[in-house]
Amino acid sequence: MMFILQQVLQAPQQLQALPPHAEADADLMQQVLDESGKFVAEVVAPLNRDGDEIGAQWKDGAVTMPPGFRDAYQAFWQAGWPALACAPEDGGQGLPAVLEATLYEMLSAANHGWTMAPGLLHGAYECIKHHASDELKSAYLEKVATGEWLATMCLTEPHAGSDLGLCRTKAVPMADGRYALSGTKIFISGGEHDLTDNIVHLVLARLPDSPPGPKGLSLFLVPKFYADGTRSAVVCERIEEKMGLHGSPTCVMRFDEAAAWIVGEPGKGLNAMFIMMNAARLHVGLQGIGLLEAAWQKADAYSKERRQMRAPGSSAKAGEADLIEAHPAVRRILDAQRAWVDAGRVVAYRTALELDVLKHHGDAARREVANRWCALVTPVLKSAWTDQAFHGASACLQVFGGHGFVREWGIEQIVRDSRVAMIYEGTNEIQAIDLLLRKTLPDGGAALLKLLDELQTELGLDLSSQRTRAGMERFTAFLRDRLLPRATAKDAPADLANWLADDFLRAVAMLLMAWAWSRIGAAPGADAPRWQAAQTGFWRWVWPEFDMRVAMMDATLSAG
Repeated sequence: MMFILQQVLQAPQQLQALPPHAEADADLMQQVLDESGKFVAEVVAPLNRDGDEIGAQWKDGAVTMPPGFRDAYQAFWQAGWPALACAPEDGGQGLPAVLEATLYEMLSAANHGWTMAPGLLHGAYECIKHHASDELKSAYLEKVATGEWLATMCLTEPHAGSDLGLCRTKAVPMADGRYALSGTKIFISGGEHDLTDNIVHLVLARLPDSPPGPKGLSLFLVPKFYADGTRSAVVCERIEEKMGLHGSPTCVMRFDEAAAWIVGEPGKGLNAMFIMMNAARLHVGLQGIGLLEAAWQKADAYSKERRQMRAPGSSAKAGEADLIEAHPAVRRILDAQRAWVDAGRVVAYRTALELDVLKHHGDAARREVANRWCALVTPVLKSAWTDQAFHGASACLQVFGGHGFVREWGIEQIVRDSRVAMIYEGTNEIQAIDLLLRKTLPDGGAALLKLLDELQTELGLDLSSQRTRAGMERFTAFLRDRLLPRATAKDAPADLANWLADDFLRAVAMLLMAWAWSRIGAAPGADAPRWQAAQTGFWRWVWPEFDMRVAMMDATLSAG
């Protein structure tokens, strides 16, 4: 992690150019990584098995978390970890967003279920900070910033999953200036638990005179407990029985005319909520990276212990077997997944750095570059790396053979836990549609082409950079000469771009990975075997997907 931050991305130099982070040198970053790793390894990781096997328990509206979860969370917030990147005036430490990103990658790798609890905190903090009234900020901002109180994001309803415009939860004005919320929300992570003394619910609902669709939604805040100690009329009806992620209670929440305060302007609820959703999408991308890292670590360790048969070219004596890491079939799996993890870190950490630039840089033009990166790369990061977390973890399970299918080794839990990341915070298909139909076609591809051009200027002259440059040039030509003219033509089928979206996002993901591996390859120390094996894995077994995706888009365009 430190190699990528320091040698590949030059994160200390970038951060020190921003006034709030002038002290963010390599020593500080190393110290935060070391302390993060220590806390995660000693406090959070040991709870992962019980979180899965015992899980969160619901009874009479109350949820009891698995053994050790509350004590670990109390230690977490009291040590200041949730407040890492929050402003000092709000009770935070004011550290860079990229260090928060590394923390949550570690947490996700160690215990995905437990990490779901604080996962929404930073988004809730930003939402309250930028949209809530001064009175609400006074009552809730510091509690959420420090993590003393956890938060939820209540969007989904039984009939309205990704289509938020169908939400029916009602908000009726009350005489005291608050609103009475009535409705049911489902799939609410951490809607009820015993980790903290209070829970802050941020809820999308509809005012009586609001128009239909997403423009009629407003955002409201209702706590589990009010300041006078009385409990709100928010009820957890049950928790879902899930494929995985048993340590995180996924709740059905009923609002029985619960008294709430509006956050932001009426009818602007989605604008305020998108602050939470965009922060969450970066964190979900980091979940993908962390879970794949955990799967790779288990598979790699097993491959260094398990002996089976003779590997090709083996010098083993008759009757002896080689370690399975010597077999090309296993080596290919491990090196390909390692390539995804390492490239994902470059992309994710760069995204977090750009968030710091967007927030603190004094040059408007530089902030625009950062905004372009975050808008275009976040959906790719969320979609491609959560997809790989599941499929790559499944590939890592294959290294164990039959032992991977039994619970003893823990790899099957990662496969189950990782699957949901492809679904929540906007399904991966929605991320693809967002990238192509909302962020590429409307401006004729200008922003994406500019991003690719900027990435090319960062590349060196070595072989990997030449491959990356050739790929970007081919994609640029395909986009300009083939995709854009056909997808926007007057006679094009209305659904043509939607058929292209998934392949389009995957092609962009391959280009980002190629750029990342070119950057890694040019960094001092990248000639170490650990980096060379993964780089070979990328160019041999991952990068060829780029040509496949372009060919698939071409076939769709020809048919359409």
